Amino acid sequence: MTATNDCPRVGLFVTCLVDVFRPSVGFASVRLLESAGCRVEVPASQTCCGQPAFNSGDRQDSRALARRVIEAFEGYDYTVGPSGSCIGMLHHYPNLFDHESEWRERAEGLAGRAFELTSFLVDVMGASTVQARFNGSVTYHDGCSGLRELGIKHQPRTLLESVQGLSLVEMDESEVCCGFGGTFCVKYPEISNRMVSDKATHATATGADTLLAGDLGCLLNMAGKLAREGSGTHVRHVAEVLADMADTPGIGEPQR
Repeated sequence: MTATNDCPRVGLFVTCLVDVFRPSVGFASVRLLESAGCRVEVPASQTCCGQPAFNSGDRQDSRALARRVIEAFEGYDYTVGPSGSCIGMLHHYPNLFDHESEWRERAEGLAGRAFELTSFLVDVMGASTVQARFNGSVTYHDGCSGLRELGIKHQPRTLLESVQGLSLVEMDESEVCCGFGGTFCVKYPEISNRMVSDKATHATATGADTLLAGDLGCLLNMAGKLAREGSGTHVRHVAEVLADMADTPGIGEPQR
């Protein structure tokens, strides 16, 4: 991978879902960041970004979690995570501390250094290629938070274009929500199911072997629907393909 910056110290924000359900995404992230010339550390004191509490209106717990995350990642040149959703939440932290000037300043500092993985590699490190191979076709889902809050669209595609053997087939309505939406799928299950049904239809219609995205919440939701419909489409986080770890079982597939 080609990069322009000199050996920045990066704190990897692993995210809860990656930690619990898909650790391979974290390992892929480390591999990509190190290949780009970064020194990567994983702060042991990191915790949930607080988005579930925030979206449910629980500002007290949101602030408590935000303080933990801010403290864990202070001192790093950058905070990088394989999730537009969680990193997007870090960008909301300053608004949690309107009446606490010291914490607001610290939150603004973190937000200014916090990047989603592919955005960091392309926009900050200047990477345009990866040394990876994937023999097959993929289609890509644009997660809502990454796309609308952080402007992530071309970055994963730029890197995917350099993967040897990979063919990218765009699906219809790639920018439309998959229906997960964190607590949305719990509060409005019928609407969520219709949305993920449409997403599964569009992904399958491309004929692509594999569905990729940059947020594990979206991927778990779409993988579950595809599996229930008996689809043979594999589902993986984009980092796993970019880090040449696509031989791992897909999301929702039995471990080998």
